[in-house]
Amino acid sequence: MSQIIEEDFIYIAVFEGHTRGLKPLVTFEDFAIFDKPSNLMIHPISKKTEYSLLDEIRFHLGEKANQAHRIDAETSGLVLVGKNEKVTNSLAIMFEKKEYKKSYLAIVRGKIEDEITIDKNLKKEGKAIGVKMATCSKEEGKESITMLKPLKYNEKRDLSLVEVTPITGRQHQIRIHLHSIGHTILGDPIYGIDDEIAEAYLNKTLSEEKRFEKSGSFRLWLQANYLEFSYKGIIYKIYSKNKEIYKEFDN
Repeated sequence: MSQIIEEDFIYIAVFEGHTRGLKPLVTFEDFAIFDKPSNLMIHPISKKTEYSLLDEIRFHLGEKANQAHRIDAETSGLVLVGKNEKVTNSLAIMFEKKEYKKSYLAIVRGKIEDEITIDKNLKKEGKAIGVKMATCSKEEGKESITMLKPLKYNEKRDLSLVEVTPITGRQHQIRIHLHSIGHTILGDPIYGIDDEIAEAYLNKTLSEEKRFEKSGSFRLWLQANYLEFSYKGIIYKIYSKNKEIYKEFDN
């Protein structure tokens, strides 16, 4: 339906990406991969968002480039980006159909000695904190499976470094699954935390000092570390080069 706008001036907001020095980890003909740092949103949430990964995407790859999937702002690691709408849509469909392999690194509380498969359905918690998920019976929620492999143990801090492979891809799946078995991710401001603290974090009123006191760190120690997929008959296997999680674990 067409409409005639009777105004002397029409203002159109155009997104122009700018850089703060973050470059693609690797670039191919149709797509690129960024190694996103923690505490960086992928997309702006309003005109007040000063900087997001989309700034770097558009600055380096052009105005038609976009991410093919999402990871949380505090999760660091690999983000796949299509250089145009057709490629982005193709890659996004690949993610929707789970036609890829992906694993994470996480620093968790406590000692994990054996490989674990966590098979617990998930549902919205249904309380005041709308983003929070909860485990539930097989008759409820959505099927959710996470595989866990211990890598190292820091006895002094009672922390484990683990490799995490989500078989399904539910909201907060890794975070709630790890919390549900008593191994909450270090720095998680939502799970393993009082609701009052979680609400303050989500409302951006939680101080860094209080965050550190309650969660054990200034950030969520979860990293999208490995991505494997096939595109036009070629298999790509990409690892993150971000070593911050190793440095934090060995402190």
